[in-house]
Amino acid sequence: MSGTALQPSFDLVQELDRAIIATDDTTRCHRIKDALQVAVEAGAGLLAPRFLAPAVEGYARRLLHRDPSGRYSVVVMVWDRGQGTALHDHAGRWCVECVYRGRVRVENFSRIADRDSTREIWDFRSEGDLVTGVGDAGALIPPFEYHRISNPDKTPAVTIHVYGGEMDGCNVYEPAPNGGYHRVRKPLGYTPE
Repeated sequence: MSGTALQPSFDLVQELDRAIIATDDTTRCHRIKDALQVAVEAGAGLLAPRFLAPAVEGYARRLLHRDPSGRYSVVVMVWDRGQGTALHDHAGRWCVECVYRGRVRVENFSRIADRDSTREIWDFRSEGDLVTGVGDAGALIPPFEYHRISNPDKTPAVTIHVYGGEMDGCNVYEPAPNGGYHRVRKPLGYTPE
């Protein structure tokens, strides 16, 4: 993380390093959620401007920090008007997400059955959706990890995500022709600054 990316009054990396040492994912994610909320409350200057620009081709995904030991990574995502994800998981990784600017809609799902495991087709049940605003944070801990995120507004939204390791791929679930959802492995990269 660049020294200009963070206000000197709050060291997010130091707080995340403290939170990550918890022995279970629930406690770890709760502590990370608290650290993110404090960081967002610290002020609008938390992130350098280079992290806040939308991307034309889809939501922007920029690496803010990678823990040298590989325990976690911090990614900033920018959601322009109408941008969002497909139904996806985090490939078994926990994640804490916090809104930095604007609002996002989060739609949560539970996987309820293997419709056809030989073709990797599954059924899901909606667990509801919510619209979250600045400072709102939540955790996804497997097996509760299936969701979609989108920007419901006309102005860009920015979220900060802390993953249990480097999130370099996930599974996307696309509607199958005869019902259910087909699982497709999707590699993930970073948007150039």
